[in-house]
Amino acid sequence: MVTIKDKDFEKFISHDEISDKIKLISDRINEDYKTKKPLFIAILNGSFIFAADLLKEINVECEISFVKLASYEEMESTGNVKQLIGLNDNIFNRDVVIIEDIIDTGRTIVKILEEFKSLGANSIEIATLLRKPKSEAISDQLKYVGFQLPEVFVLGYGLDYDGLGRNLKDLYKLKEE
Repeated sequence: MVTIKDKDFEKFISHDEISDKIKLISDRINEDYKTKKPLFIAILNGSFIFAADLLKEINVECEISFVKLASYEEMESTGNVKQLIGLNDNIFNRDVVIIEDIIDTGRTIVKILEEFKSLGANSIEIATLLRKPKSEAISDQLKYVGFQLPEVFVLGYGLDYDGLGRNLKDLYKLKEE
């Protein structure tokens, strides 16, 4: 168990389980893109560890870029997706793989998909480590999914609680009282 600010969290998914799942995702991506040169776009801040570990397992020629979007404050989605740092790469006619840490409601990924489609990407796929039930409406757009989560708040492995806990190597869930 760990305590972050005023909340207790218990270990939920181990780093070894995460590594095994990343290997499965990367194997699928390597097969799907063996004749292409994908551009991976990691959504910051939360996906930075997942993106780094995933890219270490990718063996096709590829590039990576980063976009920073935010819709959370403390433990709640604000409902508003704010683009903080935009995309600097030309994605016209590119095969894009968006790397996301968690798909909660799907609002963030819908906004990104709309924007990238308008910029003329050849194809856009999504790789997410975690997916929650509220994202069911966009499930057909999520090609590479690590873990299906229940409606729990999680942190660690890049995910945070009010800016803290990203550095934990395992994934933790909020302890029920």
